[in-house]
Amino acid sequence: MIVFRLIWESFRFAMDALKSNLTRTILSLLGVTVGIFAIIAVFTLVDSLEKNIKDSLTFLGSNVVRVDRFPFAENGRNYPWWRYFRRPPGTYAEFSFLEERLKSAQAVTISANTRTTVKANSNAYEMANLDGVVFNHKEVYDIPIDKGRFFTEMEIKAARNVAIIGVKIGEALFPGQEPLGKTFKIKGLKFTVVGLFVEEGEGLFDTPSKDEALLVPYGAFTKLFYVGKNGIEPIIAAKGRDDDPGLVMLENEMAGLLRAKRGLKPTAENNFALNKSEFIQDAVGSIFAVISIAGGVIGGFSILIGGFGIANIMFVSVKERTGIIGIQKSLGAKNYFILLQFLFEATALSLIGGLSGLIVVYAATFVSLGNLEIILSLKNIILGLVLSSAIGIVSGIIPASLASKMDPVVAIRM
Repeated sequence: MIVFRLIWESFRFAMDALKSNLTRTILSLLGVTVGIFAIIAVFTLVDSLEKNIKDSLTFLGSNVVRVDRFPFAENGRNYPWWRYFRRPPGTYAEFSFLEERLKSAQAVTISANTRTTVKANSNAYEMANLDGVVFNHKEVYDIPIDKGRFFTEMEIKAARNVAIIGVKIGEALFPGQEPLGKTFKIKGLKFTVVGLFVEEGEGLFDTPSKDEALLVPYGAFTKLFYVGKNGIEPIIAAKGRDDDPGLVMLENEMAGLLRAKRGLKPTAENNFALNKSEFIQDAVGSIFAVISIAGGVIGGFSILIGGFGIANIMFVSVKERTGIIGIQKSLGAKNYFILLQFLFEATALSLIGGLSGLIVVYAATFVSLGNLEIILSLKNIILGLVLSSAIGIVSGIIPASLASKMDPVVAIRM
């Protein structure tokens, strides 16, 4: 109980000292405000930019392994693209083979993609992002449907001319109307709208958006475009299980089955690449980790300058209150009471500056930066408060220590 009372008394002394020198207090905390603003603004901007980029890559799916000709992981000047270019693309037969035998996957899908023009009466939408998919596609990739439904298994097997369209396509083809149940044409073939995607809005980068997406059954797609070698290459993808960290089991099983299906000899290298969707997201995360470190170092110099400002003010404060320190000690005040008194003052000064910096960062999140959404996370708020407290303790520990060790007789005379 006595400890809490002494802490409260120290805190009260510190607040009174800050209020009595308001101008000096404001000037002192400006350095910390600028420092915290600089470092937290950098982290917030980097985190927001990373989140926006990763959100724009959601079309790659999560825990997904794709069969491609070109690997994601290799780069550099010696990338043998000519060797990968000669590899055969995936086929529907390989998809069926994997779907039947693959045990380490939740689901397997095959899809084909192209850009095309769709028409309804006198209206048209150019460069619609058309995908032909199978029934299990919704188990591998997220398909957010706002209105209507996904294809039935019978519609997929019978290659029915049905479609799920994005908001932009619906508004262009059927302005002011409900698109569900309406018909439109792709290369002269009529399709009926059975579903409408959830509106996504503009992305940060020019990545595939559901707003301009168009989904049809895989069989219907093959009636419109040639799929295979020298044509549109299909993509086979498998969704991994949650109990397979790193998708090691899935990758190994897929490689073994594909080698068997393609008749590769044991000594022959793979003529396909298995690419994980997380590779690109991890690469993005690594890049932004480096940017965060660089930004933290730059912001650290700003907050260091603020720390020097607080230390300087605390030395001045100790000198001004030397007589008071002597009186307090002569009346029985312990060394730790004097230490806490000045330490609280430095920490409080730094925390006020840190809170001011966080408020400025929060206000900056309301500034419009186009498609980039700035979010001040709880992690960065806590980081700002911890840094403020730390810089206050570090800046005030030496002046507070000097004050606590003063001789009361000498202090009263000064």
